[in-house]
Amino acid sequence: MKKIGIVIPAHNEEKRIGRMLQEYANYYHKKQKNNNEEYSLLVVINNTKDFTEKIVKKYTKKFKNIAYLNLELGGKGYAVIQGFKYFIEKKYDFVGFVDADLSTSPKDFQELILNIGNNSGIICNRWSSKSVISKKQSLIRLLASRIFNTIVKLLFFMSYEDTQCGSKLFKIRDIEKIVPKVFITQWAFDVNLLYLCKLQNLKIIEFPTVWHDQDMSKLDIIRASLKMLLGIIRLRLIHSPFSFINRAYDSLPEIIKINHKLTIK
Repeated sequence: MKKIGIVIPAHNEEKRIGRMLQEYANYYHKKQKNNNEEYSLLVVINNTKDFTEKIVKKYTKKFKNIAYLNLELGGKGYAVIQGFKYFIEKKYDFVGFVDADLSTSPKDFQELILNIGNNSGIICNRWSSKSVISKKQSLIRLLASRIFNTIVKLLFFMSYEDTQCGSKLFKIRDIEKIVPKVFITQWAFDVNLLYLCKLQNLKIIEFPTVWHDQDMSKLDIIRASLKMLLGIIRLRLIHSPFSFINRAYDSLPEIIKINHKLTIK
């Protein structure tokens, strides 16, 4: 029996997490009945200040395949990595993560499971000509995304068109040694994870998806883009002969650091 773990990072998601868990739990409950597979959902609540935990607790009582962790430390990447460690310890075969806002439906996440094949991982690519985006993105968001992707390609020599999509799946036997090495836990987390896979010669493929952009997103695109840029520059420095610059940065007082919350050690 294949065991598949799905990590759902959740930071202040009280308005969306209930609907998401209902849809995913219903879908995978039916799949589990019909397939020789075990599906588990793990909500990793990180540094939340709303009623996310209370809502998630209600769904853990309703569905046996839902569990949760509540962390004081923040950062989506940190939450995902703790979720990965949870499923590695329980000796699952596959582990993936998906956003809590239902941008990726359970049916579309299942496509990753069906199409991973002999590869070590598979990630959704919103920029594929075969992908369907339900809501057209603003020009500034589109430009920021393409500029960021170009910089990632130039700095890390990776050919992915979409490193940032919050829907990814990996084989645990291939990535379990990488997980402890992921240290950037916020804006550059996805690039950090994929670059470590590249260094280990793991094959991670991209796959078209259906993406439902959510109206409730409060992302400040300018501020987020700057933090993402700083994050990947720092990551590149760490994996270079100039890593001493990062060490010098870490020695600075916290109050004068531009991006001091990017890493958790």
